[in-house]
Amino acid sequence: MRAALDAAARAAGRDPAELTLVAVSKTFPADAVRAAYAAGQRHFGENYVQEGCAKIDQLRSAPSLAEPTAGDSRHGLADAVWHFIGPLQSNKSRMVAERFDWVHSIDRESIARRLSEQRPAGMPPLRVCIQVNVSDESSKSGVPADAVLSLARTVAGLPGLELRGLMAIPAPSEDPAAQRAPFAALRRIRDDLEATGIALPDLSMGMSADYVAAVQEGATLVRIGSAIFGARPAREPDGAPPEAAA
Repeated sequence: MRAALDAAARAAGRDPAELTLVAVSKTFPADAVRAAYAAGQRHFGENYVQEGCAKIDQLRSAPSLAEPTAGDSRHGLADAVWHFIGPLQSNKSRMVAERFDWVHSIDRESIARRLSEQRPAGMPPLRVCIQVNVSDESSKSGVPADAVLSLARTVAGLPGLELRGLMAIPAPSEDPAAQRAPFAALRRIRDDLEATGIALPDLSMGMSADYVAAVQEGATLVRIGSAIFGARPAREPDGAPPEAAA
């Protein structure tokens, strides 16, 4: 998958090094993550708090996959980077704040403040993206486009958080032009915010079915699941249908 992503970047006239591949491991067991890690993958995305936290705890405490070098006391997948990419309820925010490195799905001030307050003092700032409902779908999470500036200003000022960019999950389409349109809209929102002085270097957009369009429109974090791990069941383990396939 990394080779395909690099090819898409080069075809779009971009440096492949600008793109981070986030392997969406939701619903797949820890062994699948271990296999991807052994193949060189380092960034992993999870949609469900309890599943993701259990997987992180298990993998971080497991014996290392590689032979440790002299003086290296790391255990398990210590250098794996964990991205929370699903909707987040306030009663589960502490679990995310204490374990994850990124949260892509900030969509309201209350969640941002809870994550800020609950991020342990000894950990690096939690990198966050604001999720934008760029397709204006009532069934989708995300802040409306006209409310992004206000939320971005608040999040940028919170301790314990580092505002990195915007995220979107557009309505699915098989038409390449229709795929590009919402990604282009998200990029324009980001550019408008940066014009006000808010630095937003990252755009989290693109999944298995539309990553090429996302790369063409400037994605830096590309969330790929089924193209790496295979097909998922129609309904996920907690009984709730996924917001979108990755």
